[in-house]
Amino acid sequence: MKRGLEGPSPDERPSPAGRRNKQGIRIDPEVEATHKPRRTVISALVTHEPGVLSDVSGLFSRRQFNIESLTVGPTEDEDRARITIVVEEPDPGIDQIEKQLRKLVPVISVRELEPDAMRRELALIKVDAKRPDRVAAVADMYDGKTVDSSPETATIEVTGARRKIEAAIDTFSQFGIREISRTGTTALARGTDRTAAPESTAQPADEANHDDQYTPADDD
Repeated sequence: MKRGLEGPSPDERPSPAGRRNKQGIRIDPEVEATHKPRRTVISALVTHEPGVLSDVSGLFSRRQFNIESLTVGPTEDEDRARITIVVEEPDPGIDQIEKQLRKLVPVISVRELEPDAMRRELALIKVDAKRPDRVAAVADMYDGKTVDSSPETATIEVTGARRKIEAAIDTFSQFGIREISRTGTTALARGTDRTAAPESTAQPADEANHDDQYTPADDD
């Protein structure tokens, strides 16, 4: 006597295409192919209180968003702080990040910044200093400042756009890099455009990626 439901055997059943994410959810190959990741900056104005950063980082961890950097600091209003997030996700993922951030109680406003927004990062680069004259020359090339020196090493502070920082690190590597510490990106909108504009007035960012290779003339 045959038991169970009628139908093809497990080996004969059609299997949907596409890979699975870490939660085991199958990813539609058409969706994955259509939406290519892009790097962008999201600025969130939040209430300056304990636990806000934990709430935001917990959101990213649960959703498994691809976060490149996250910085937080006070603003001109002592009751508010600004969180600057650099993400690299397809457009649906970027939209989800903004929507999920807005659901958090301490979040006042969320905005994706325009590609021409002022983006800055600080890096401390510790290198071997066997040729201090050449190290100083490279530091001058990137408007760097020597913040510590010894007979063996020199530590240079470089501030600027991400591509400038990466170009400086690549150039300093000729001396032998011992340590690097980077702050991550912080950003503000240009001119009178408010970085933390109300949701009704925030303008959508252009999808163009302005993170081309850095040359010193590109820096503001």
